[in-house]
Amino acid sequence: MRTRKLGQSDLEVPVICFGCWAIAGGNIWGDQDEKDAINAMHMALDEGLYFFDSAEGYGGGESEALLGRGLHDRRDRAVIATKASPSHHAPDDLKQACEASLQRLQTDYIDLYQLHWPSREVPFEETWAAMQELVDEGKVRAGGVSNFGPIDLDAILQHGHPEVNQVAYSLLFRAIEYEIAPKCEEQEISILCYSSIMQGMLAGKFSTPDDVPDGRARSRHFSCDRPQARHGEEGAEELTFETIRAIGEIAEEIGEPMHRVAIAWLIEQPAVGSVIVGIRNPDQVKDNAAAGSLSLSGDVIDRLNEITDPLKQELGPNADMWQGDSRMQ
Repeated sequence: MRTRKLGQSDLEVPVICFGCWAIAGGNIWGDQDEKDAINAMHMALDEGLYFFDSAEGYGGGESEALLGRGLHDRRDRAVIATKASPSHHAPDDLKQACEASLQRLQTDYIDLYQLHWPSREVPFEETWAAMQELVDEGKVRAGGVSNFGPIDLDAILQHGHPEVNQVAYSLLFRAIEYEIAPKCEEQEISILCYSSIMQGMLAGKFSTPDDVPDGRARSRHFSCDRPQARHGEEGAEELTFETIRAIGEIAEEIGEPMHRVAIAWLIEQPAVGSVIVGIRNPDQVKDNAAAGSLSLSGDVIDRLNEITDPLKQELGPNADMWQGDSRMQ
């Protein structure tokens, strides 16, 4: 498994990250067998996939707790990232949230602690000062952000250097390429890509827009008439599935599963540090780890760029996948 350094930190991580939202189960993901999740964590370590990303908001803390139960006796082999919700960005709240995450994770330090979304209530200066205190105390090795646009990145860089920006990025959602990715590359901030296979759409799980469950049909790709959509836009359902079919044709042509091609494409993009892939069982570990060693030719990458460009243009530079009135600035 190839590895990369995150930002300007000393954290070295594999190019594939074990995403831990889905192991929390719930309405979006369905029931999760705990034994499957823990066996997947152990296999991931053996496969060199030792980077795990969670958040206090995933399943109300259950994702972190399950990660703690799975890795408590293997902590020294893992790099663990988690995130603090915007409601916990006041200095005292951030410290309390960190302590709660440490307890659920059954560890005395977090490798990468991220601000999950920008807070519009607490100045970045105050939040980042608290983050630096956590680093100085040894409770956090490196600080990062998630879902920060170019204006917010400029603002927080006035007070410190986040090592990562975790954002939605995939062949079906290339909005960060307009402004965010160039800013991250310029400032040596590594990109962590989430929704890398668009919640199964780039794994060929759904043949038509109507096949996608309401809980996963919330993004701006889908009509605002979807029950859980909140973006108020027409969506781009037909174009999205035309694009998926075109990606699938290229994947079939080169003899690789579409989701591996999608992951391998991301790994080759500027400033990308690691690609987060949701994993729920040992079979998915083996499957997704294989993408880490898949090398795409320049011609294939160019063709993938070309066939996904119309959807990129349609969805535009708004890097918030769920809201038309973006929370990202």
